[in-house]
Amino acid sequence: MKHHFEGTAHFTGGYDSHGTLETQNMKTDISIPASMGGIEIGTNPDEMLLGAATTCFIISLSVLFERNRIPLTDLKVESRATVDQSKGILTYESIDYIVTIQTDAPDSKQSLLRRFVRKAEESCMITRALKGNVNVNISEIHINP
Repeated sequence: MKHHFEGTAHFTGGYDSHGTLETQNMKTDISIPASMGGIEIGTNPDEMLLGAATTCFIISLSVLFERNRIPLTDLKVESRATVDQSKGILTYESIDYIVTIQTDAPDSKQSLLRRFVRKAEESCMITRALKGNVNVNISEIHINP
């Protein structure tokens, strides 16, 4: 089964301008970030890619926990992207995750939970789409901190 998603973007001008992006469930202003010489109104492609990867990962992980009857109290993923600008070329280098899991599962399940974190990162369709172009890393995993 194929799923289709659509979006429409409008943009006028260059670095000092902004536009909009609209999908079925989202409408947002867009521009170039101030750190890259833009006016930073709304979001930008770098944040959108980070958001897509992070939401795909956390949803994949929560589904793995649900399917394996791991009781979750809370699940948090902090993410950070690194974009390199060298010789006028921007390269999205990496995404790093810090995963915090709150669960009622016994301590004996900690190694299983860590395996699920790795499996979710590998199975996320956005991570798979980025493979070979962007390094996606799990920097830290905290269980019931």
